[in-house]
Amino acid sequence: MREWSEAPPIAARARISARSAYQQGAQAGPDSFKLSSNENPFGPLPGVVDAVHRAVSFNRYPDASAPRLRARIAQRFGVAADAVHVAAGSTSLLQQFALALCEPGDELLFAWRSFDGYPWMADVSGAAPVAVSLDADERHDLHAMADAITERTRLIVVCSPDNPSGTVVTHAEFDVFLDRVPAGVLVLLDEAYAEFVTDDDAVDGRRVLAAGHENVVVLRTFSKAYGLAGLRVGYTIGHPRVLEAARIAGIPLSVTAQGEEAALASLDAEQALLERVGVIAERRDRLARMLRETGWAVPRSQANFVWLPTGPGTAQALAAFADAGLIVRAYGEDGIRITVGEEESLAPIVRVAAALAETRVGARV
Repeated sequence: MREWSEAPPIAARARISARSAYQQGAQAGPDSFKLSSNENPFGPLPGVVDAVHRAVSFNRYPDASAPRLRARIAQRFGVAADAVHVAAGSTSLLQQFALALCEPGDELLFAWRSFDGYPWMADVSGAAPVAVSLDADERHDLHAMADAITERTRLIVVCSPDNPSGTVVTHAEFDVFLDRVPAGVLVLLDEAYAEFVTDDDAVDGRRVLAAGHENVVVLRTFSKAYGLAGLRVGYTIGHPRVLEAARIAGIPLSVTAQGEEAALASLDAEQALLERVGVIAERRDRLARMLRETGWAVPRSQANFVWLPTGPGTAQALAAFADAGLIVRAYGEDGIRITVGEEESLAPIVRVAAALAETRVGARV
């Protein structure tokens, strides 16, 4: 077997070498619940598997612009098809916008803690990451984010519902925030979990776009509510010229024919989607309520997960959940995110959380 030198002659950029690759949620064995990646426990919607089976020609390139899917999404959002861009998941879209807009010396602004792909976007593009802390209620502090805007700011990401806290930005708050954002700064409204939102006051990308904000781009995905995480289909809606810049920065031919067919079939199964989302939202609220009853200060989530602020006891809490067959996701010494999964997972989650609360492992009561 070939042995490689410890220090290769080719060096990566310093900021790339200083960080690790994106870490996805841990996998789970056959006797465990996988609650680490915010996946949909229900699987594909009716008709999706058949649609994918019909698109089994792997020897030909797809039309990776996904024209039929773009047309369907455009119809839903009341825009022209060139105002829709489809790529291999919303994370891919985030990278495209960072590469298209940011250069070394520019700033990329986001809330923290939020999706851990945001600092990675900055490192890949060469921009300086500017992280603004969430407020005491684990929500975006949009006033502080607006204060952090400088002449070097090129891109701002607002994540609602936030990942991993699950909290939302309200529409009123977002409107006030946009009034303070210069017209030449792009705001990415990351709504990967929009379908799970039940709060009428939450920001909604459709309303934002309808208001004519040309420096706002809305990101959504088929990975979460639609259950297509393994097929990688995400989309964004915004000004066509801004989207064209993202397309140029993206990897060509990254959307498969199978992904487009699955997304189209998922859109056809709207009623089944709404029913499943309703089940998950009810399950989420019930789980959060039970966790609060054990003594944990759980934020009001509007996504398909809940946040447990385990603090310095996060590693111990992670091990306790794993021992119970619950594979959750830890975030440093901040806390643990628990995906809302199968109904049968709720009782053991609450039992472990109650035991941890008794020892006050990072619990805030």
